[in-house]
Amino acid sequence: MAMEATSPEPESEALVGSYGPEQSLLVASFLSLSGGFLDAYTWLSLGGVFASSQTGNVVFFGMYAASGQWHQAAHHALPILAFLAGALLATRLRAPLLCLAGEIVCLGVMMVMLVLHCVAEPVAIVGIAFGAALQSASFRHVERWKYLSVTVTGNMLRAIDQFAAMPRSEATRGGPAMLTLCLMFLLGAAAGGWVTMRFEAVSLVLPIASSTYVLGLCRRRCRRN
Repeated sequence: MAMEATSPEPESEALVGSYGPEQSLLVASFLSLSGGFLDAYTWLSLGGVFASSQTGNVVFFGMYAASGQWHQAAHHALPILAFLAGALLATRLRAPLLCLAGEIVCLGVMMVMLVLHCVAEPVAIVGIAFGAALQSASFRHVERWKYLSVTVTGNMLRAIDQFAAMPRSEATRGGPAMLTLCLMFLLGAAAGGWVTMRFEAVSLVLPIASSTYVLGLCRRRCRRN
């Protein structure tokens, strides 16, 4: 009986380390930081749309459609459709690092074209939202907990679940991890707002750098393993 009572604990401890480099808290933190930054950038620079937080786009789409402002409604429909396309592709590929590289390429191309003023705003919205979806649909676990790098609400609820319903060993790891990701998203949004108002399209270099760091980190850890 004593052996039965103590057996779940080693099993739980074994699970703690049974995740790949792309599921580390460090990686999830950088991706959440990038998610908040991109939403702030597109909101300020591309006509009040969100690159990754599609809930906001759905709300505005519904409001404008209900009032017959179809041009504005279509403006918010573009990132929704682009995000769905990117998420579908990422789900089909099941290759997180390839999809992360795809996001870097999308953001890099859009940044250059925006700086040179040779791309229409709707095209930039589509490119950035598509790239954000490639990343967020590919990286959905931090250690063994599900999360989203492009929103806060779901991660807040998961933190509450961890603290309220899980065993103490789970809550002390999962709850703080979820709250950390919420904080990183907030910091990304704050940084995105501050930098975008000063450097406009050039500010996209920061989420590109963040994603590039994550890609390099994951590749190095994969080689070691």
